[in-house]
Amino acid sequence: MLADLVGNALASMDGVKFTYLRACPSCGGPVTGHDLRAKRFAVLLENGKERTIRVSVKRFYCQQCGTLCYADAPFYPDTRLASPVVDLCLLLSQQMPFNRVAQRLRAMGIVVDRGTIRNYASRDFGTIPATELFGLLLPLSLLNLATFTLGRERHPITGAEALVACGFPSAGRAAPHDGGSPNERDQRYEEKEKEERKTEDR
Repeated sequence: MLADLVGNALASMDGVKFTYLRACPSCGGPVTGHDLRAKRFAVLLENGKERTIRVSVKRFYCQQCGTLCYADAPFYPDTRLASPVVDLCLLLSQQMPFNRVAQRLRAMGIVVDRGTIRNYASRDFGTIPATELFGLLLPLSLLNLATFTLGRERHPITGAEALVACGFPSAGRAAPHDGGSPNERDQRYEEKEKEERKTEDR
């Protein structure tokens, strides 16, 4: 039941668009639309095969400082998976070793390798709102997303609803301590995405 609840919530995000940004997060200046980028939201295990769930996030160009910045979206700085998945990794890693976390996630139909879980656990993402369900401490971001997506086949969840479910935007929750400038983080993210897409195509 938990696997179905979580899997359906994450799968419902496939193709969702995030296109709103009030102002440049670096300087507060006005922004103009630049392009739309696909970002990995989660990787699910369906019938023994991996399925990548991707969302589209609009990028903006700051007219004041020239920074390229992303629209509000449920991602922590310098992470390749969405915040509900990161939250789940963090909470489970507080309850069991990293290898067991990876196994538990796989049993729930979510693919995250042990090294990624260890990397997330070593960072400070602030307090993760959570509640106990089925004997596990689970993040409210994921449970809220599951609630939002129940019975929504005819009316898919919108980017704005997903942000509310995940508790975003919340710039104070996870400020990048050593991630470099926004442009540097963006470049690293794009390089990782290219490498992983090559691996997926093999």
